[in-house]
Amino acid sequence: MTVGTNSSPGATGATGTAGPADPVGAADDAVPAPERPAPGAPATAVGLGPGLDPDDLPDGLVVADHTGQVICFNRAAARITAIAPREALGARIERALPLEDLEGRRWWALTDPYGGLATRRGQPERNLLLPGGREVLVSARYVRTYPKGPLARLVVSLRGTEARRRTERSHAELIATVAHELRSPLTSVKGFTATLLAKWERFTDDQKRLMLETVDADANRVTRLIAELLDISRIDSGRLEVRRQPVDIATAVGRHVQALTANGQAPDRFLVRLTRPLPDLWADPDKIDQILGNLLENAVRHGDGTVTIEVAPHEKGTAVTVTDEGPGIPEESMSRVFTRFWRGSKRGGTGLGLYIVKGIVEAHGGTITVGRGPGGGAEFRFVLPVGAPAYLSQ
Repeated sequence: MTVGTNSSPGATGATGTAGPADPVGAADDAVPAPERPAPGAPATAVGLGPGLDPDDLPDGLVVADHTGQVICFNRAAARITAIAPREALGARIERALPLEDLEGRRWWALTDPYGGLATRRGQPERNLLLPGGREVLVSARYVRTYPKGPLARLVVSLRGTEARRRTERSHAELIATVAHELRSPLTSVKGFTATLLAKWERFTDDQKRLMLETVDADANRVTRLIAELLDISRIDSGRLEVRRQPVDIATAVGRHVQALTANGQAPDRFLVRLTRPLPDLWADPDKIDQILGNLLENAVRHGDGTVTIEVAPHEKGTAVTVTDEGPGIPEESMSRVFTRFWRGSKRGGTGLGLYIVKGIVEAHGGTITVGRGPGGGAEFRFVLPVGAPAYLSQ
């Protein structure tokens, strides 16, 4: 390991708006029956409150009055359903939105919002079909003049199915990846343990040690995959905890380089450049180790030549750059590097490491970028902000 040291001088949100599943408030609030606009009137003719334009909503909004005639049909609803507002406004809700369930039953006849039990508050979101087979996600809220009273307003929220389909595909890919990655080590563990239990006396001590070392390595692979899945779950749900402590980033880099050389990498393959003085860094030491471990392993596995690690002060904190001299990352793949399952080569890995690295860096309030290094290889650079936790600065 070669170390070089350089010295350098030191909306305001809208109020009263509810989510798409409850766009006008609680179902049992006292709401007077609205006046019906003339056919062809704009969607904003419905009084949804000062400063709120239905066309500003990201989800489709359709409102029918106490007689079942449509009085609001916003732009998002027109985009999602491909129905022109002028055709829907003033029409009966069942004509404006001729919805059917997946079994071909007419949804309005099935749910009967204006009849049926007066205790109903609405309909949960579900997949429904428009003529021509267009799928939409539909939920409804029943707004009554008083509890258990007649319907004063029927509010329908519409969403496209593209986002949900992307999520479902992502989940399917995750399950397929987990199954693939678990199958190989578990098959190995099962095979070696069954063989040892059945034929223990036939093997020499060296043979037993080799098989047990293989079992141990495969068990570590499974443990690591499970840890990655837990990290992804926390990142996706925004529950990744960061326990900030003082971190000596230069020492952490040196520790990781020493571990790689102890595992067989040539010491002269690594070049560490430190620019001092470095600002005090408050971060989660375990998470920093995870970032460094992923980036250095990525450089060693997928890159060639010298792996250079630069640590330097940055206007926003501390910057760490990891560069290799391999073939680099194609320009067209740069935007996908930090997505799930992206793999730069066929040299192993789950394709989850860089996605987790990005999540950890951003949980610290930092940023990470990828580019091409001076030697043509991949260059990863992350910047972590400097500053003690709030409870220490009070």
